[in-house]
Amino acid sequence: MSAIKDEIWQMVQKVNRAWTVEGKIDQLKDYFHRDMVAITPNDAKRLRGQSACFAGWLGFTQIAKTNYFKEIDPLIQIYCGGNAAVVTYDYEGEFVINGQTMILRGRDMMVLIKENDRWWVVADQFSPMPKKN
Repeated sequence: MSAIKDEIWQMVQKVNRAWTVEGKIDQLKDYFHRDMVAITPNDAKRLRGQSACFAGWLGFTQIAKTNYFKEIDPLIQIYCGGNAAVVTYDYEGEFVINGQTMILRGRDMMVLIKENDRWWVVADQFSPMPKKN
């Protein structure tokens, strides 16, 4: 099970590196499943399908430059005999948006499936880190 978890975690990190520090946004098309859905803090409706999800991530990268991005405290849960996974983690990143440097902290939940011997992101939901009381 550890090898599967490592493989899944590497996939999640590839996804995040592509749109953040590597600036290889087009690679997301190789990671997002054709039927992917996403719920983001800035979209009133869910993003549905690979094209809509890709457009959402692309839009962010067009207004923001990433200085760094890191995932924190991942939890990888395996289902369906090793063919599905839910990955949750916190994140922190430094972004320059409209000339202003911001540190963004949040949490992410990705759902991945193994189809045709490779991992695909089928769902993603992320949100800012809640303020502590």
